[in-house]
Amino acid sequence: MTSEWCRECLETAINRYGAPEILNTDQGSQFTSPIFTKFIASYQNLKLSMDGKGRAIDNIFIERFWRNIKYEKLYLEPSENGLELYHKIKDYMKFYNAERPHQSLEYKKPEQMYFLAA
Repeated sequence: MTSEWCRECLETAINRYGAPEILNTDQGSQFTSPIFTKFIASYQNLKLSMDGKGRAIDNIFIERFWRNIKYEKLYLEPSENGLELYHKIKDYMKFYNAERPHQSLEYKKPEQMYFLAA
């Protein structure tokens, strides 16, 4: 994962989906390099947020999501190919965000909480 590769991936994502307000990365050398940070700086409204060094819980939410999807879907229903896997992940993400109540959200669905905050 070189600085150039990370910058190119981000540029592709921005061209396809638009620039986010905040980009969160860790403090890896590819994300602190001038190649990457100058690219970020070229977007006036894009703010760069970096996780603190040694922060074990920074990724807890995404780690929990991937643990759930593996144990609740992917391990139970192994895929024959990448396209089938893509559709299973897509369907699970819809279920996780729009249909499944979450204890940490007072048994509301993430989609409900998002729209309440908007």
